[in-house]
Amino acid sequence: MDLRDTTAPALVGVRRWASRTLTQVDDAHLGDVLLVATELVTNAYDHGQGPVQIRTSHTTAPCRVRIEVEDSSAEHPVIAAPSLKRAGGRGMRIVDKLAADWGVQEHPANGGKTVWADVSCDGVDAVPCAAASRRRI
Repeated sequence: MDLRDTTAPALVGVRRWASRTLTQVDDAHLGDVLLVATELVTNAYDHGQGPVQIRTSHTTAPCRVRIEVEDSSAEHPVIAAPSLKRAGGRGMRIVDKLAADWGVQEHPANGGKTVWADVSCDGVDAVPCAAASRRRI
């Protein structure tokens, strides 16, 4: 999904797009995926000169969803210490808690980067990926 020249209200569209794109992911895990996607895109708006593009991919073995958000800044995201004195700074902490792994791929040619996160469908609430066919939209 191309996000060039968008603003924060585009986050609703990002969530709708991801929900339509990831039909094979069950509702229990889709919530985590949507939250991680929202936090990565918000981080790109706040610190990355705005997002350029968001991509998702899904694998069934192991059951994982990868979210990638590309932006035009070389600045890497950081996990900030929580503080009651500032409104923001919790997004990457949320990503770190919900994602099985996350990282940054730099793009030296254009000075930008892609921040990616893998959200696992495994865990205490695990539902086989095939169960997603029963998902209501």
